[in-house]
Amino acid sequence: MEEKKAAPAAENLWKDRRHILWFPWTFDVYRIANGRIYTQSGLINCEENECMIYRVLDISLKRTLLNRLCGTGTIILRTKDASDGILTIRNVKNSQQVKDMISELVEEARRDNGLLGREMFGAGGGHMDGVYRDTIDEE
Repeated sequence: MEEKKAAPAAENLWKDRRHILWFPWTFDVYRIANGRIYTQSGLINCEENECMIYRVLDISLKRTLLNRLCGTGTIILRTKDASDGILTIRNVKNSQQVKDMISELVEEARRDNGLLGREMFGAGGGHMDGVYRDTIDEE
């Protein structure tokens, strides 16, 4: 009889909690592993969401004066995901480096999956589709 081995646990590329001032005293946990961004929140009612990294369309960073003093920031991801169109990673430390890492992971995942920018916008009808198509036709 052949024994099945459990799949190896995914290696976290990054993991952090939402911070209050300098302290990670919350139950909101964020992590990036196996081509996905995971968000988990709650103590009694726990909710976990995941989004494939290649589905991220746009990345923003928001840092208030208090965030800058505490070394934290909020990363806002606009995605093509049906359940989470906007994914917010709130008050994490080293937010600029995390944003840059996510940006690089998005480009790498798209390249690995053979996706072009046009494919991420949909089959048509979007205000960007015609503009992108026209610029490709001119080249």
